[in-house]
Amino acid sequence: MSAARSILFVTGTRADFGKLEPLARAARDAGHRVAFFVTGMHMLPLYGLTKVEVHRMQGVEVVEFLNHREGDPQDVIFAKTVLGFSDHLRIAEPDLVVVHGDRVEAMATALVCATNYIRCAHVEGGEVSGTIDEVFRHCNTKLATCHLVSSQEAKARVLALGETDDRVYVIGSPELDTHRTGSGVALDEVRARYAIPFQDYGIVIFHPVTSEVDSIGQQAEALFDALAASGRHFVVIRPNNDPGSDAIQAVIAAQSADRFRELPSMRFSHFSELLRNASAIIGNSSTGVREAPFLGVPSLDIGTRQTNRANAVSVHHATAFDRVGIDAFLSDVWGRRFPASNAFGGGTAAENFLKVLEEPTVWTLPLQKTFNDVTPPGARANG
Repeated sequence: MSAARSILFVTGTRADFGKLEPLARAARDAGHRVAFFVTGMHMLPLYGLTKVEVHRMQGVEVVEFLNHREGDPQDVIFAKTVLGFSDHLRIAEPDLVVVHGDRVEAMATALVCATNYIRCAHVEGGEVSGTIDEVFRHCNTKLATCHLVSSQEAKARVLALGETDDRVYVIGSPELDTHRTGSGVALDEVRARYAIPFQDYGIVIFHPVTSEVDSIGQQAEALFDALAASGRHFVVIRPNNDPGSDAIQAVIAAQSADRFRELPSMRFSHFSELLRNASAIIGNSSTGVREAPFLGVPSLDIGTRQTNRANAVSVHHATAFDRVGIDAFLSDVWGRRFPASNAFGGGTAAENFLKVLEEPTVWTLPLQKTFNDVTPPGARANG
């Protein structure tokens, strides 16, 4: 192994921790000094106080930062995160900061790294979704020093944003590592821990869409009306804390406990086992278009949040108001199994991440980036 490095991972949600944890474990086990900057939803009791999941990881340092109160708008969360992470960065002095995806916390911390010329790696850049999240994701690409993407298609988009080929590494989607190796828990353990009484169940995760705040409550009501009318049973994971979350929460709270088991969050290993055995997943979480296809579980993608993100045969689409489409999925597709999709990698992201850390060029890439024109300016047509 090359020299041990100090690597700081930034996590703001239960979802991104599930993706970063395999990378952090691999780096720790390879002898690197690993730390987590924990903020965002992790710090809020309403969402399960999931910071405890980070603290369970042995052999790493964990630093907490409360970056918002419930109901704060995203620009305020951004500003608070910039201030808090800037202070911490001056103390930690990491060799590499690793951020993930499209959340406002990732963008804030990537900005702090860029303005302070700290090496920053962005996980899962170059993907599309069709909401403000996509804007944040592409901003993170331009702020980061290098990119750990999930597919060749994602790499092509990062290059189209003006990044150079030597900064982009295709490692796959990290959360698939856990799904590939198995959760390590039995389904009966999962049911017991989370008081899930259903034998046959679907998973529902429906997040706010920030550009559709005015209608998101009506969308949630239409979706849950269709689910309730189906006669099926569902495990519902609470939405994230983006604007519009309160409206979705109100709809969830009105559902019958006999048919819907609501949970603020789950341990990733337990969620992996629950998903593996689900008859379907419904909603607009990236889980439905990335992890479920990898496991062959059918998914119904609702609305615009994951637009154009995946085309696996197991993924079906409908709007929240498409009662006919939702009913058809719950009747005809429920419980089927599909061929595994490797569109987002084969579950070896941690192994590939270690190879990146061994690359000498990663540590010598210029921190002052330049835009790489795919078409030289002089070759463009006039007019």
